[in-house]
Amino acid sequence: MKKKESMKQINIKDVQKYVEDNIGTFHVKRLQNLEKLKLRQILQRKNPYLFKAKNILTAQDLVKNLLDAHLSSQEETIFGDFLEGLAIFICGKVFDGKKSAAEGVDLEFERDNIKYIVSIKSGPNWGNNSQINKMKDNFKKAKRILGTNISQTNIVAVNGCCYGRDNQFDKGDYIKYCGQKFWEFISGNSDLYAQIIEPLGHKAKEKNEEFLKAYSKLINQFTFEFGREFCMDGEINWDALVKFNSSIEGTTRNNR
Repeated sequence: MKKKESMKQINIKDVQKYVEDNIGTFHVKRLQNLEKLKLRQILQRKNPYLFKAKNILTAQDLVKNLLDAHLSSQEETIFGDFLEGLAIFICGKVFDGKKSAAEGVDLEFERDNIKYIVSIKSGPNWGNNSQINKMKDNFKKAKRILGTNISQTNIVAVNGCCYGRDNQFDKGDYIKYCGQKFWEFISGNSDLYAQIIEPLGHKAKEKNEEFLKAYSKLINQFTFEFGREFCMDGEINWDALVKFNSSIEGTTRNNR
């Protein structure tokens, strides 16, 4: 029988250094994503009927709503990538965890004679049935591949979520750990989920001031552009906006 290895302890200073060395990437990508945006691209991706139903009357309010909705989605993805890297780093320190080469699997490590394969997501409500089924299929493929290379080791699939909670751990084909339970699972430290929040603010004020400056500039640019193309006599021309967003003629014209 394989000898049970003692668990290493995570040093919170190592976590702080990792965050300080890598959080800048999140801010850079966030700013780069903002700077490459085009108004017409955003207008084509968002629902004009929703904004009309919300009784938005000014170009600036509509532009700000469009931009905020787009940025929120993009930032969730960018920051999710950062948290995934942090989780792999922490698990590497404690359990010699590593980035998995298996499709759809982010992390693999051994603990108490069990091989864990982990798909890391930001929060608990991350996917629809089709996406969850895809994750299950990836777990099954990874188990088959690893099963031929690992003898006398149980392989357990885990969906790990960086925040939130789901107290029903056993999902049948896999285990789901969220928030505190996830960070404890990969580190052995029940308080880690709270300890990592402070380092994440490293240079946040400085970086967000830079972002706010670029954001305000873009709001002004987009408001001017929107007013020129989609306003008439000082009012939003909803007919022109809907046609640009949804008409066959608009699609053809914009693809030329």
